Amino acid sequence: MKKLLTFSLFTLTSLYAGGYKIPEVSTNAIALSAANVAHAHGADTAYYNPANMVFMNNVQNFEADVDYIGLNPVAYDGKVKGDAKYYSINAKSEKFLVPSLHYSSAKLGENDVRVGLSIVVPGGLSKRWDDAPAKDKAQEFTLEIVEINPTLAIPINDKLAVAIGFRIVDTSGIVKSSAAVSRDMTGDSVDFGYNLALAYKATKKLEFGITYRSKVDLNVQGTAKLYAPSQLIYDGGTSVSIPLPAFVNVAMAYTFDTDTTLELVYERNMWSAYQSLDFNYAGNVGNLAPYFDAPIAKEWKDTNAYRLGITQELERWTLLAGCVYDESPVPDKSLSFELPDSNAFSVSLGVRYQYNDKVNIGLSTLYSMRNTRTVNNDALEGTFSDANVLFVSLGIGYKF
Repeated sequence: MKKLLTFSLFTLTSLYAGGYKIPEVSTNAIALSAANVAHAHGADTAYYNPANMVFMNNVQNFEADVDYIGLNPVAYDGKVKGDAKYYSINAKSEKFLVPSLHYSSAKLGENDVRVGLSIVVPGGLSKRWDDAPAKDKAQEFTLEIVEINPTLAIPINDKLAVAIGFRIVDTSGIVKSSAAVSRDMTGDSVDFGYNLALAYKATKKLEFGITYRSKVDLNVQGTAKLYAPSQLIYDGGTSVSIPLPAFVNVAMAYTFDTDTTLELVYERNMWSAYQSLDFNYAGNVGNLAPYFDAPIAKEWKDTNAYRLGITQELERWTLLAGCVYDESPVPDKSLSFELPDSNAFSVSLGVRYQYNDKVNIGLSTLYSMRNTRTVNNDALEGTFSDANVLFVSLGIGYKF
C-alpha cells in the first residue's frame, strides 16, 4: 500500500493541497472535492465521517481505489539574491499511482455499533529540479507515507452518533542534493494520533457532520552523509520532527426532492504547528553546521478550505461534482524552490454505476489550478507558475 512520493526533509514540498496534506483519498472524495462529510454513505465513510456508519444499511461495505496523480513541471522565472543571473527553469513533471482501501462493518450484535478501517495516503510531497540553482536543495527527495485508521462508531439516539479512531502513520524517506556541499539522508518512523467524528440527522433531508483529526508529529530518524567538496564530513545518525497538522471539518448537507444532495464543508487546518525545521545529529557535522545544522524558520499559518459537493442519485447511476478553494499556509518569507506553494481552486467530476446488488464501480477526476505566485524575500526574487495537478481515480465497491 505504500506509494513513493517525493519529499524534502530539508524544506517540504507540496504535492497537492495547501501545505502537504492530501484531503482526497477515495474515488468519491475526488469527485466531490472532499465535500463528503455530512452525507458520507459509502465504504469511505470510515475515513471521512465514521459516525455516519451508524446510519448506513446493515451490510458490510468494502472499497478499493487507485488514484493517478500527475503534477505539472513547476516553472520559476527570476533571480536568486546575490546572483545577477536571470533564471528560467522548470521542475520535473511527476506521475504517481496511489492506492487506498476502505471498510465499514454491519451492525455488531443487537445494536448499531459499527467498526471501520481505512488505509490511505494522507499526505505527500514532490518536487525535483535538474537545473541550478534549484537542484542545490531539491535534486531528489522520496517519501513513503501511509496511514492505517481503525474507527469505532456509537449511536447516541436515532439522530445522533459519534465515533473515535486511531491514526497509525508510517513514514520513510530519502533526501539527496547536489551542490558544493551536499547530503544523502534516509529515515523512517511510525507515529500515532486520533480522530473524532459526529453525525446528526436533523431530518431525512438535512444532515450535519463534524470531524477532527489530531496532529501527528512525524519523528523521522535515520542516517545522514554530509559532504564538502570531495570530502565526507559526517556519516551518522540524524532525526527531525515534522507535523502532519490537525484539522477540523464542519459540514451541512441537504437532499432535495429530486434526489439531489448539496453539501458545504468548511475546513480549518492548523498549519501554525509548523514553526521551524531543526535537524539533530548524533555527532559533530564540522564546518557544515551553517548549511545543515541551523534551525530553519517556517512560521506557517493556519488556513481555510471551502468545499462544495453535489450528488445526483439516479436509478443505477450516481453523478457527482465538486469544487474547493484551498489556502496556502506558506508565508512569502519562507517560500522557495522546495515549496513553491500557492492558493488553489479545484474542480471535480465523477460517476458511480451500480452493476448489481453487490458491486458498484466509480470513476472520478479533479483538476487543481494553483495561482501564479511572485516572491521577493531574502533568497529569491521571481515568479513560480504552472503548478497545476490532475487526479484521476477508479474505485470498485462491494457489499456483503
